Amino acid sequence: MRDSTSALMSILCSLRQQNEKSMMVEFYVTDLGKMRYFIGIEVIQGFDGIFISQRKYAQKVLERFNMAQCNLVLNPVVPGFKLTKDEGGIKVDNTIYKQMVGSLMYLTSTRPDLMFIVSLISRYMERPIEAHLLAAKRALRYVIGTIDLGIFYKKRGNDELIGHIDSDYAGDQDGRKSTLGYLFILSSGDVSWSSKKQPVVTLSTTEAKFIAASSSACQVVWLRRILKSLNQEQYSPTLVYCDNVSTIKLSRNPVMHVCNKHIDIRFHFLRDLVKSEVLELVQCSTQEQIADVLTKPLKVDTFLKMRDLMGVFKFPGVN
Repeated sequence: MRDSTSALMSILCSLRQQNEKSMMVEFYVTDLGKMRYFIGIEVIQGFDGIFISQRKYAQKVLERFNMAQCNLVLNPVVPGFKLTKDEGGIKVDNTIYKQMVGSLMYLTSTRPDLMFIVSLISRYMERPIEAHLLAAKRALRYVIGTIDLGIFYKKRGNDELIGHIDSDYAGDQDGRKSTLGYLFILSSGDVSWSSKKQPVVTLSTTEAKFIAASSSACQVVWLRRILKSLNQEQYSPTLVYCDNVSTIKLSRNPVMHVCNKHIDIRFHFLRDLVKSEVLELVQCSTQEQIADVLTKPLKVDTFLKMRDLMGVFKFPGVN
């Protein structure tokens, strides 16, 4: 099996050396060695792989909003939690709220476990109320206890791109739109993830998950092209795990055509990719669906289990 992480590091090292030589022709350049810190992201390159986190940035965010000494919580959002516009709610300073949400948005660069709550609270930046602010503060309280978490890309990890997709049917309380989520894993660590409202109102769970799968299919095409340019071409179909049997059947052939003919034609792009063996939807149980973290609130034990499966954990070398 090819070592995808080692090959990627070798390519990046070669590109860096070429860039250094070209820069030295015109400028005086000092070689600072391996990258350790870049725009708020800490990089630890060890013998076993690469670990990225935003510990220092997270600490600054907590101090900025006077949350560094608050009590921690084990999950960023409790099961059953819902947010609405609530025009009659108590208004809060929208500038502070936007700054808080914006800071959390950047923190999701290495923390996919925060993606759902950040996606949720970012929908109310125009007119935030007290309930929205409390939800944002809970996310920061979760960060307090998980400040050392990040993503670890193992050396000699699996070089096959694997995806997970899910949706929360009609989860949005204001427009009754569903929330879609997907993530892709390479070398034991997440390389791409998303959580957002779907563009249309769906009429069934199958339709909601089919649209989520179609959105992830676009990402599959882009990631496979990027990997090919890095000499890590994916020769076999990219496996994307889904916990809805009807969605998988619909991706392979137009079964139940009468019940699904209302689905926008743009989402049937997925069928072409399945037929051409670019990707393959694979069934998995709901208990093993990692993308649940990106679409809905989970119980603490389930959330922690899925977070570990995502590859988000504390690096052993971090004190």
